[in-house]
Amino acid sequence: MKPSPFEFLRPATLAEALEALAGNPHAKVLAGGQSLIPLLSMRLAAPEMLVDINGLDELAYVRASTDGVRVGALARHAEVQADADAERVQPLLAQALALVAHPTIRNRGTTVGSIVHADASAEMPVVLSLLSGSLTVASAASTRTIPASELYAGPMESTLQQGEIATEAFFPALAPGAGVAFDEIARRHGDYALCGVAAVVTVDDARKVESVRCGYLSVCEVPTVLDLSEVFASGAVGDAALAAAGELALGSLEPEADIHASADYRAQLVRVLTARVVRAAYDDAVDRSDRRVR
Repeated sequence: MKPSPFEFLRPATLAEALEALAGNPHAKVLAGGQSLIPLLSMRLAAPEMLVDINGLDELAYVRASTDGVRVGALARHAEVQADADAERVQPLLAQALALVAHPTIRNRGTTVGSIVHADASAEMPVVLSLLSGSLTVASAASTRTIPASELYAGPMESTLQQGEIATEAFFPALAPGAGVAFDEIARRHGDYALCGVAAVVTVDDARKVESVRCGYLSVCEVPTVLDLSEVFASGAVGDAALAAAGELALGSLEPEADIHASADYRAQLVRVLTARVVRAAYDDAVDRSDRRVR
């Protein structure tokens, strides 16, 4: 199937792009296009205009500093994944991006574009949410920052307003004493996950757990983050506590059934992956703490 007819504009500046969007409420932004182009081809989206921002080189950056990693709207998944400074400052980024589709997709798709697409089956929205990151968006009138906690309004729906372009995602740095892990189950390598879990675990100097937070993808209609610290009140990460963490998570999640998996199967994946990922994040936190001491 072919897309519906549309007008095409490739602006030379961000201001020109924002002006075009402000003047046409039925325009769409084209960056990596890995989500938008299939929607156009299946006529699930039919914009009057495509505003191609690929000529705006000032948005193609990955910048790591002590406070976190800033990813511009045109930074490709592969570029973010390969950035050594970004991995050092926030290692969950590279872990998650390694699970995004296939190299061909990662070479073209943009991290910010994936976040804005708001697919609860995608890796980057849940990473931004788990890390309490934010998204900077610009319009012809102003610029604002949207906390990840306020970004997702519903299935495939973000809180960006008409006329706005997401220009940058910010991922806070990994805190001292913290470790991370990410894992997912898919039918085939590169497919969307049937269930995925990311975790951030913080330990004290005695290797006891201080906090456990997990983010879930492909389970609910939006990326969902849960605090599971209460089941690790003793500070230990044993089999009983890990199993309890999975059950606690299920008390706040509503696994959905679809053509790929039943709700019961997804619930079991939540149990298994929660235990696996929390354990891995704890081990990562301990290892990082030991290396700092040495």
